[in-house]
Amino acid sequence: MHSVPDWVKALKPASPQGSDLLRQEREQSNVAVEKLGELLHTKEVLDRKKRMLALLQYDEVFDKSQNHSLGRVERLQRSLAKAKRLQVLAEQHKWSMEELHMANDLIGEPTPYGLHATMFLVTLQGQGTPEQHKLFLERAQKYQILGCYAQTELGHGSNVRGLETTATWNADDKTFTIHSPTLTASKWWIGSLGRTANHAVVMAQLFIGGKNYGPHPFVVQIRDLETHEPLENVYVGDIGPKFGYNTMDNGFLLFNKVKVPHVNMLARFSSVDKETNKYVRPAMPSLVYGTLTWVRSNIVLQAGSVLARGVTIATRYCAVRRQFQDRDAHEGASENQVLNYKMVQIRLLPLLAAMYALHFTGRGVMDLYQENQKRMNAKPQPGQETRGAGPEELRASADLLADLHATTCGLKALASTTAGEGLEVCRRACGGHGYSSYSGIGPWYADYLPTLTWEGDNYMLSQQVARYLLKSARAVLAGKGTNNDTCQILQTYLSRREKGASFDILEEDKDIVSAFAWRTSHLTFEALKHRDAEKRSWNSLLVDFYRLATAHSQYLVVKNFFEAVSSPKLTGSLDSETTGILHKLFRLYALNTLENHAAEFFSSGAVTIRQITLTRTNAVMKLLDEIRPHAVRLVDAWHIPDWQLDSSLGRHDGQVYDDLFKRASEQNPVNDLVFDPYPWNKALLKNEPRSKL
Repeated sequence: MHSVPDWVKALKPASPQGSDLLRQEREQSNVAVEKLGELLHTKEVLDRKKRMLALLQYDEVFDKSQNHSLGRVERLQRSLAKAKRLQVLAEQHKWSMEELHMANDLIGEPTPYGLHATMFLVTLQGQGTPEQHKLFLERAQKYQILGCYAQTELGHGSNVRGLETTATWNADDKTFTIHSPTLTASKWWIGSLGRTANHAVVMAQLFIGGKNYGPHPFVVQIRDLETHEPLENVYVGDIGPKFGYNTMDNGFLLFNKVKVPHVNMLARFSSVDKETNKYVRPAMPSLVYGTLTWVRSNIVLQAGSVLARGVTIATRYCAVRRQFQDRDAHEGASENQVLNYKMVQIRLLPLLAAMYALHFTGRGVMDLYQENQKRMNAKPQPGQETRGAGPEELRASADLLADLHATTCGLKALASTTAGEGLEVCRRACGGHGYSSYSGIGPWYADYLPTLTWEGDNYMLSQQVARYLLKSARAVLAGKGTNNDTCQILQTYLSRREKGASFDILEEDKDIVSAFAWRTSHLTFEALKHRDAEKRSWNSLLVDFYRLATAHSQYLVVKNFFEAVSSPKLTGSLDSETTGILHKLFRLYALNTLENHAAEFFSSGAVTIRQITLTRTNAVMKLLDEIRPHAVRLVDAWHIPDWQLDSSLGRHDGQVYDDLFKRASEQNPVNDLVFDPYPWNKALLKNEPRSKL
């Protein structure tokens, strides 16, 4: 790198210094940062993060200084080196899976091992038999084989039933033939497939005797274990550069009648009998369906942390950045901190509240998932009802599984949309410097965006939620509703519909939750009327269904947030001032959301016009004023290390401009190039006459 003159190094940003401004921000608040951090993450997790950070940040393999300057090929190679190094460290220090995931989070970028460590291992574990665990899972856990999960195709994503890859049972030699009959049958977007994986769990349509039994998972070797070259009749490669996520080798995959043994069909839940050549259905197919919620549950849990990175950067920078004088300030007053402007507060502080809301909701969803898994794995009692696994086969009055499916579908969509769109709001709140990769928001935003589409497109998932709510409403009307939360709020709505709502959203927190439940219930019965009484087509109601799914998911977030801030665990571990601030965050999230969807709350009868007006003009604005002094401490409580943020603007010490200038001047390899700018010279660089386009 070129040298920077000493006189440049001696320059300092104009006063006041960013470090002084952030110190003042922290001094004006008594939020218990350490206690709140322990409540969010636990002391054990925070201590583990410190240990792992000390191990990783000084290892040259994990150097981040060139992350924003290298091209995709170089970054992909470096990312593979990081993935390999992590596995060496994991073996050396006997890391748990949680520690390995934490290390990946600290690195802050996807690696080519990403889909092996998650979907491949999870699928083998959840859908394989003991024999298949020994054959595939044990080797995969030791990284003796590397895999991916190949479901999405060039022509089909969300519509799994429409997949074109086939797996045909051969009764003569007891094998399956895996085949790609069309170009659009090519597996596409598959993480870790492009250059890394030598095995894939391939979702393919199972054909037995000419009959299609739907998509099933098959373990297929795709590359030689020694040469790593593709096997015969397998065509595989990387799909090329993307909007983000460019340290992952997303790939394509085509088969030309490739045979695999009988044991390669993952058979914990369904199989083909080798003796009779018949399809064998599982005794409890709902177990298949329950395991599919794992990834969505994790997306909900992670959304708060994803958003927290952007909000942390934007909040700290807006406390350091000063622009213009307050128009009502006395003459000669200094420039105002950007975070003091109401137009910045109304964009950032609701997102600050949202990251807490999503965190507590994510924990609630994971608890629900674990409870479901416990029930699903319990032995059925004599006479217990059995049912199919798909969402369309589940009865609204059945059990926790249907509720979990609808919950994870809806919350995955809402949480990832809130986080993804929120990151862009944070970037824009940082002004011009937010556009720089050194801000740390843009690259993170680009890497996160696929989450809004994968594991169920966020718009498509709304249909699953609406289907469940309509079935629940039919059950309630027929007197067959269960005691789960969904049926309870629908029953409450029916019992009070003629009397009216009368919710005091401006004074009573629990009434805010009730207002959200009322809106969901009203929209559910309206949709049911359109569908059943008016016989409107499913397609004509899709926009209504999306609004209904959003309303239901927002109710779940508000409900979970309220229960979290009211729980004895929280009130017993935090001082009254910090607890009070969390209640204000709850109210800000809920009332700001209510205001943004005011028409639905009013038309449902949940609130009055006067309440909406007071929410907008009084309640939300007052909450912004009350939360503003605590904003920096509230993001500090997430304990996101500077090394993980990799942001000039979000530094904990506030030395924003020093760091931004250093990265641009000292760590930017473009500054080592000496251009030949004249159009009549073919050389592009001085002293390198052979350089050409």
